[in-house]
Amino acid sequence: MAKSATALPLLGICLDRLSPNPLYLQLYEQIRQAIITGQLPAGRRLPSTRELAASLEVSRNTVTAAFEQLLAEGYLESKVGAGDRVSYQKSSPGSPAQGKSVAQTSVNSSPNHIQFHHSNSIFNHSSFVSPHAHLSAQALSMMALPEQALWHSPEPPRAFHPHLPALDAFPRDLWCRLMGKQGRSPSSHLLNYGDPCGYAPLRQQIAEYLKTTRSVHCEPEQVIVVSGSQQALYLTAKLLLNPGDAVWMEDPGCFNARYILQQSGATLIPVPVDQQGLNIELAQQKNPEARLAYITPSHQFPMGYSLSLERRQSLLQWAAQSGAWIIEQDSDSAYRYTGQSLPALQGCDPQRVIYMGSFSKVLFPALRLGYVVVPAELVEVFAIARTLIDRHSPPLEQATLADFMAAGYFTRHLRRMKVLYAERQAALMAATQSLADVMTVERSPAGTHLIAWLQPHIDDRTVSLQAAQRGIIAHPLSAYRLQPPPSDAPSALLLGYAAIPTAEMQRAVQDLGDVIRTVQPTKRQPSESSYSRFSSSWLPTAS
Repeated sequence: MAKSATALPLLGICLDRLSPNPLYLQLYEQIRQAIITGQLPAGRRLPSTRELAASLEVSRNTVTAAFEQLLAEGYLESKVGAGDRVSYQKSSPGSPAQGKSVAQTSVNSSPNHIQFHHSNSIFNHSSFVSPHAHLSAQALSMMALPEQALWHSPEPPRAFHPHLPALDAFPRDLWCRLMGKQGRSPSSHLLNYGDPCGYAPLRQQIAEYLKTTRSVHCEPEQVIVVSGSQQALYLTAKLLLNPGDAVWMEDPGCFNARYILQQSGATLIPVPVDQQGLNIELAQQKNPEARLAYITPSHQFPMGYSLSLERRQSLLQWAAQSGAWIIEQDSDSAYRYTGQSLPALQGCDPQRVIYMGSFSKVLFPALRLGYVVVPAELVEVFAIARTLIDRHSPPLEQATLADFMAAGYFTRHLRRMKVLYAERQAALMAATQSLADVMTVERSPAGTHLIAWLQPHIDDRTVSLQAAQRGIIAHPLSAYRLQPPPSDAPSALLLGYAAIPTAEMQRAVQDLGDVIRTVQPTKRQPSESSYSRFSSSWLPTAS
């Protein structure tokens, strides 16, 4: 006999990513209600987690978390070969749900802060005990994160990954010689516990580099070496934000930064960006009492705009008057192809601006070294927090990078990459001329990716998913948005070019064009909350 499965979406299940409740909790509660009311009777088999995730366009982790909570509370039972079935009897006294669940949720003043209240309900241990039942609320919310926040590709670079440098052009032999020199006869301080703020010679080199190229005002003591810019943001959020604090966030903006800030309990205030960068006036109208602003002013990610001088002044004035902090994420500022690199915002107010950057995109991601420049009064608390998390970054890699920078190899490498990336951007622009009937590509004065605008009513998510089936990475712009765009707003793709040789680029452009031409136009509804609910099988990578 063929196994039957209830099509749960037909029961009216609707998940809203804009809701303050995590998606797995929304799914859990709606299935639980369907069981309690008898819409899903005892013995009814549910779809597999994979099938339901595809149907609802969510991560499989989201469905798994919901199912395991239902299993732990006794609403479902799981048997090998038979799948998950409803075990709750509506009329059964003392059953697990007499109107309340084991894990009820309530939302406090922060829409991103979920509290769990556990009752004395009886668990059905005989069939299954969920490991998730003993996790904290924060851990459960992490389990429900979309796949793009967690998935990183170990595969070789391929078109059009927007977050990878030219690994084929990195001076590997030189780097290995420098690391070998340090490793053959390491000093005792390289084998001992290191300074949580970082290897002193490296902090000195970073400070000198930032002063010279980015007009950053700092001393080496203010430079904290971290494991990439994600850890820099995580530390900053933990130390400067309380649950419920409002944070201005660029929209569209970096999704990894978004998830880190949300996990800290922050309330994100989406602020649109235009050709002058973050709209400061609109941000003040939305929430003038925000505690922090997260921006990429020199090269806004992903749009590539620069924050205008007028808006820079307005932002700094707001921070000074309100006592707010500004996190300045350095996004591809080293690669500007017209004129000089723009000065950092931090140089205008070193007391309110926290500046952070990473070596992942300028050298190679596996290095896992970044930095955050903080006001002098914050150095001690950052050092304490770093000690508690992982003590320090690996000293050998720090020493190698310090030698690489001190000998001038770092600046020489940046100059070479600047020329190479300009050539690869030009090659991508030339290759996409043949696709003028389906998309328009904008040249960028900086960065390592271009924005490709699609023809009206072409869904960038659909294109991205179908392109992935052809081995092409083309991130949809909609995945970087916090709010649904207007119905008449065009969709777009991010096309990275830094890591892709020109020969491969030409072939990939033609394949991408074939994909786009097969996608049928659809009318987007501006209020459609599922615009960001698609299961992200495309491959983003964190900095």
